[in-house]
Amino acid sequence: MKSKAWYRKQLRRKPVQITRYAVQALFLLFSLYIGLQFYQFYEHFITNGKTPFVERPSAVEGFLPISALVALKVWLISGDFDVIHPAGLVLFSFFVGTGILLRKSFCSWICPVGTANELIAWLGRKIFKRNFELPVWLVWLLTPIKYVLLLLFIGMVLQMDIFSAKSFLVDNYNKVSDIKMLLLFLDISGFTIKFIIVIFILSLFFRNFWCRFMCPYGAFIGLGSTFRMTKIERNVDTCTNCERCSKVCPQRLKVHMMDKVTSLNCSACMSCVEACPIKDTLNMTVAKKKVNKWFVPVTFFVLFFIVIGAAKMTGHWNTIITYEEWKQLIPDARYIGH
Repeated sequence: MKSKAWYRKQLRRKPVQITRYAVQALFLLFSLYIGLQFYQFYEHFITNGKTPFVERPSAVEGFLPISALVALKVWLISGDFDVIHPAGLVLFSFFVGTGILLRKSFCSWICPVGTANELIAWLGRKIFKRNFELPVWLVWLLTPIKYVLLLLFIGMVLQMDIFSAKSFLVDNYNKVSDIKMLLLFLDISGFTIKFIIVIFILSLFFRNFWCRFMCPYGAFIGLGSTFRMTKIERNVDTCTNCERCSKVCPQRLKVHMMDKVTSLNCSACMSCVEACPIKDTLNMTVAKKKVNKWFVPVTFFVLFFIVIGAAKMTGHWNTIITYEEWKQLIPDARYIGH
């Protein structure tokens, strides 16, 4: 059992990381809460009102990236904002948009899948005393997978004409896409279980395996880093090559070998900056100007809550689907196709 003095020392040494872990835990619990609330909403309709009605949490739309991608296309081309899953479009647009200035902050601070990946990696370190490294050649082979998946999704949406895209948004299939997502886990297939088990095992051995090689959502957000507005810069003159920065990097980047961390995988988690024992050797820079290590996460969350607040006040958060329409759609959701 570690002493209070040890915890105080850790908090002084790496306050950003301690805060990040706490925020990750809160958002993971929040995700579980809205999942439970959404299930209770679903159960009310599937039992014909025998269970109490629970308001549908709009935040569940954050788990509908394909629908949001189509909605984003429609919004950009025609100016029509999605009224079926508006919260999904708000969240998707925000996360992808902030990737330009704040890199993949979403991935390292609030993504529940990213948090689960880090927890699994921590469990792996407890069991095997460390996480293992993949051979460089295998990393090169695996890295394109998430971009190929991303291209498939983007290509599918781009080939839709604007009429088809608008029709998709108001189609019954899209209206119940969140219900279908729930059913995927309630009636989980053997293939899905096997896939989850494989990813779990790989993540035990290789830290953040899903995030690094498989996640198209993270890949899309990471594309914003190509503008190189925000990056970690290393002072070569003061660096001692202790490699602490590389050892703590969740994305397994070789920070100690880079003058500037411009990788699309960098999630601006600030682990490397706080791990560096030499002051001003590693610094976060925005538009080539050094900023405080709190700048990225604080800016991200300030914008996050402003955007959600604005969406709610302007009527761009809750769906227009009525109780009566849900009553008709949800019992037949599993049979609705597109």
